[in-house]
Amino acid sequence: MQQNKVSIIIPFKDTAHFLPDCLDSILAQTYGNWEVLAVNDHSSDHSFDLLSNYAQKDPRIKVFQNEGNGIIPALRTGYAKSTGGFVTRMDSDDIMKPNRLEVMVESLLKTGEGHVAVGQVRYFSDRGISNGYDRYEKWLNQLTATGKNYSEIYKECVIPSPCWMVHRADFERCGAFHPNRYPEDYDLTFRFYEQGLKVIPCAQELHLWRDYDTRTSRTHEHYAQNYFLDIKLHYFLQLDHDKNRPLVVWGAGFKGKAIARGLQKKGLDFTWLCDNPKKIGKKIYKKKLAHFEALQKLNNPQSIVTVANETAQQEIRAFFQSLGQEPMTDYFFFC
Repeated sequence: MQQNKVSIIIPFKDTAHFLPDCLDSILAQTYGNWEVLAVNDHSSDHSFDLLSNYAQKDPRIKVFQNEGNGIIPALRTGYAKSTGGFVTRMDSDDIMKPNRLEVMVESLLKTGEGHVAVGQVRYFSDRGISNGYDRYEKWLNQLTATGKNYSEIYKECVIPSPCWMVHRADFERCGAFHPNRYPEDYDLTFRFYEQGLKVIPCAQELHLWRDYDTRTSRTHEHYAQNYFLDIKLHYFLQLDHDKNRPLVVWGAGFKGKAIARGLQKKGLDFTWLCDNPKKIGKKIYKKKLAHFEALQKLNNPQSIVTVANETAQQEIRAFFQSLGQEPMTDYFFFC
């Protein structure tokens, strides 16, 4: 194992149009002690040939065939071939800023094990960025600037999948790419959180995140909303739920109903709150919905909030604060 080498794992499938930009950005890095483990996930275009040509010109680039099907098996295949003391991944359609590896390696050398290096990101697209992605980018970068990413981990993935780096020992301790849960980047983020890896604040833009219509996160079922909710509930019950406290679910929209079903499947009781006059007092899944003021009658409750409206979220947060309740201890926003 080479201590200061960075292993960059890149699963790829039918991204020949974008691969030159991606690979050229790695070749242009100011930090040169790296290896690329590129894994072909059954491409039908000329991606494999293109990457093989790059590998012939630079021995630091190695290309393999996926030993399974899908991103997780591809990541496992690449990681099994890696030799670096630092581990990161890269999306085959994205671009690294020239100093990305240098900044991350220096951060990890300075802080030591038990940390995860991240960087600011910027979406780019030939057709412009949607308001949703623009909001996500700003929200994510605000968290990254202070290193408080875990403070809102149940809302969205708080560590960008192609812009993190960790010590190999920490990566192994977190389970590497072994779990078979999608979205795999969100699952890994929760495992960083579970193992107590501290996020190193970063105010620099280190990664350019490409958006286009056929991007995997837009098209594959593994990145559908229900998969995100399943992971959130799985880790909440495992890491932050206090079984001795009454559990509350706020909201009866799609997400609220999905969380309610998930809790019922696990045989867990909960109080279901909402502020919709048409739903209060009615039953959904044989569970009666109550007005949110019912929270005050419960003894030291924990709340899962599935209300997406930003104004409503502010009002709910103010209500919790008036009761002296704390985020990530007493209440958790799931959207």
